[in-house]
Amino acid sequence: MNEPATSLPDITRHAAAEVAVRPATLDDVGAIHRLLKDYATRGKLLPRPESDIYQSLREFVVVALGDHVIGCGALQIFTRQLGEVRSLAVNSTYAGMGIGTRLVNAIEADARRLGLSRLMALTYEVRFFQKLGFDVVEMKALPEKVWGACINCPKFRNCDEIAVLKHLSPAE
Repeated sequence: MNEPATSLPDITRHAAAEVAVRPATLDDVGAIHRLLKDYATRGKLLPRPESDIYQSLREFVVVALGDHVIGCGALQIFTRQLGEVRSLAVNSTYAGMGIGTRLVNAIEADARRLGLSRLMALTYEVRFFQKLGFDVVEMKALPEKVWGACINCPKFRNCDEIAVLKHLSPAE
């Protein structure tokens, strides 16, 4: 699973086939939790207990380099139209190598397959999402998220994340 950076494999020495985006498994929960905990410690995500990851495991995809989980993300569905990219995290050793893009692309493909017409995220990395076709929107444009999840968030009254939204065409 996800080990300290010193023992992680060098991505440049692996064939693209060895870097796989795949659905998360029970064996990945510990690595996902460590990735999310690291991001929460740095103030980039809200903390998420391991029990929550088990409960929502089917929403997660991971990027694995051999047996090592080096990135994760999840698709949470709010309504027939709206889904959210959430819990997006990449091991810092692999930052800037396209892992986050691969995760968002996989989540978007799943959202299209399911028939969602809008995909949103709350983020501090606005430029990253804009490069992937998302536009900045006001939170009030996402009442399903605000009243479905944000209202229970400790940051509800002082949220400093930026909302981004992408309109999806049906899967091809």
